[in-house]
Amino acid sequence: MHRFYLFLWISWVLRVIFCTLFIASSVAFIITFVIYIKQGLPDLSQEIIDALFDVWQFWFVISINAALLIALFRSVKYLFNRAHAAYMMKLKSCPKEQESVYIEEIAYGDLVKVWRKWFILLIWLVGSFMVIATIISYIFSSSTALFSWLNIYILYFFILVAGYFSFTFLESRCKNVRIVKC
Repeated sequence: MHRFYLFLWISWVLRVIFCTLFIASSVAFIITFVIYIKQGLPDLSQEIIDALFDVWQFWFVISINAALLIALFRSVKYLFNRAHAAYMMKLKSCPKEQESVYIEEIAYGDLVKVWRKWFILLIWLVGSFMVIATIISYIFSSSTALFSWLNIYILYFFILVAGYFSFTFLESRCKNVRIVKC
C-alpha cells in the first residue's frame, strides 16, 4: 500500500509542477505579448528583448501563485482511475448507496466536493508543517526573526510534501473516495 501512495504522489507532484509552470509561463507570455502589441510592435533590439524578458519574468512570478491553485484543482482528476502498484483510487457516484457504483469518466464537476475536502486537508497539513518548522527554527536558530526561513519555495515544498500525507488521509476524510485492488 505504501508503494501505491508513493507512486500516486510522484505522478501527482510531476503533474502539479509541470501544469503550474505551463500555466504561469503561458499567462506571462500572453501578458507580455499584449504589452508588446500595445507599445506599437517596436523593432526587436537587445534593449527591447531585455525589457520584454523583464516583463515576462515579473508576470511569471505573479501568475505562478494563481497557476498553482489551478494546477491543484486539475491534478485531482488524474488521481482517480489510474493504477499504481496494483491499487487504484476510485470515486463513488453516491456515498450513501450500499453497493459500490464508481464513476468511470470523471468530470471536474464530480470533483468539487472531493477537492474542497482534500484542499482543506492540505491546508491543515501545510499549517502543521509550518508550526513544526517554526518551533524547530526557534529552538535551533539564533535569529530573532521568527519567520526568516519562510519563503515561497519552502511553502511550495510543504505543499508537495503535504500532498503525500493528504492522499493517505483522503479515503477516511471523504466517503466518495475508495481505494480498490486492481
